[in-house]
Amino acid sequence: MKQTVVLYPGGGAGHLGPMAQLAKVFLQHGYDVTMVVIEPPFTSTDFNASYMERVAASNPNVTFHVLPPIPAPDFASSDKHPFLLMIPMMVQYNEKLESFLRSIVPRERLHSLVIDMFCTHAIDVAARLAVPVYTFFSSGAGTLAVLTQLPGMLAGRQTGLKELGDAPLEFLGVPPMPASHLIRELLGHPEDDEVCKAMMGIFERNTDTHGVLVNTFESMERRAVKALGDPRCVPGRTLPPVYCVGPLVGGGSSNGAATESGTGSGRHECLAWLDAQPDRSVVFLCWGSKGSLPAAQLKEIAAGLENSGQRFVWVVRTPAACADDGDMKKYLEQRPEPDLDALMPEGFLDRTKGRGLVLKSWAPQVDILHHPAVGAFVTHCGWNSTLESVRAGVPMLCWPLAAEQRMNKVFLTEEMGVAVEMAGYMTGLIEADEVEAKVRLVIESEEGRDLRARAVKLRKEAEEALDDGGSSQAAFVQFLDDVKNLVIDC
Repeated sequence: MKQTVVLYPGGGAGHLGPMAQLAKVFLQHGYDVTMVVIEPPFTSTDFNASYMERVAASNPNVTFHVLPPIPAPDFASSDKHPFLLMIPMMVQYNEKLESFLRSIVPRERLHSLVIDMFCTHAIDVAARLAVPVYTFFSSGAGTLAVLTQLPGMLAGRQTGLKELGDAPLEFLGVPPMPASHLIRELLGHPEDDEVCKAMMGIFERNTDTHGVLVNTFESMERRAVKALGDPRCVPGRTLPPVYCVGPLVGGGSSNGAATESGTGSGRHECLAWLDAQPDRSVVFLCWGSKGSLPAAQLKEIAAGLENSGQRFVWVVRTPAACADDGDMKKYLEQRPEPDLDALMPEGFLDRTKGRGLVLKSWAPQVDILHHPAVGAFVTHCGWNSTLESVRAGVPMLCWPLAAEQRMNKVFLTEEMGVAVEMAGYMTGLIEADEVEAKVRLVIESEEGRDLRARAVKLRKEAEEALDDGGSSQAAFVQFLDDVKNLVIDC
């Protein structure tokens, strides 16, 4: 009898896409896979019904089950942080998730429930049904190590961490972490900050499952992985096993997550343009599926790129209507196509024609990164983009915006040595001179060649981890063995 694995992703392309890649690994090992999804409660730029349809269409061997909808809160008009609205809504889906899991008969067909890092409320469902439940942590081991140790750090303080500014915090397994670089919502204190308390509760439960599958590979984050097995990480508690099964990323235009711009057919025009450029000569600039920059910042980037004399492919999105004040509402906007004539400095597009290409809203990122003409990647340091760059062996210029991206910047620059930072991201404006200098550094200088060599080395390590007998393959097999041998108290 073929067993079924049920995957339960959270909202957002950054979570559904990696979970779809995990589904393929289960399929390769002979399991049926059902992905349980909810209807998006809001319209956003990167995650909507059509996006889910494209992911489903590109993964025909995965069964997609949409849970019956429940009344959704009004995200757009509420004064509450969207996270505080999302949590109770997701908890309400537990009843419908349990009903679906009970429909899988006989029960022996159900191999396990693998939940997204933001779906920890579903642990209660698995416990009632005595089903093995595991977390899929779609970020890296370094982030998991920090989040695991953070509650203990806050428990010993009377106030939150915001007042510490850039003061370095010491966590096992990672470089000293400036307090300002933690996830913004975790800088308060759980006792007097409702958002911090709710988010901390979610992250604490990530390790309440039978194990954690992490989208990384051991040699890339060896110290962080080791820390997660260290008794000092969480004194008085033994964490569940951690399985490094990545890097799980899309393979290019044939992958559904990479075709969010539309038809998903044909070769994008920018790839033909790249064909005509010298190897490793082009800088690719993109800030993820949600990232947008203020109009003033776009003009600084344009000036820096023009003055650098370097070739570039730049993805530009319409600036958000509201400021990035931490309430995440800019992420809920459906933005129009950018007006490049209005956003770019006068004459910029004409003056850089031939050595630069500005694209509206979207580009086939994986295909671009793997193109031999690309020599550097200006990125927001989202973990999916980070892994895509690692798989392509392209060095990064770090321009973090939100979430755990500032932490990733520290890992990439100080631990892995495959990136440099763009100075000024903490102040909200990176000036043209910095753009020019860092683009030149990576493309032209000896330091840039060293960065590229380390990036190529890391790419080879990623390939080895995913090969038969590699560390990520071995970790996944170990996970399957552990599920088989698991005894759950009813």
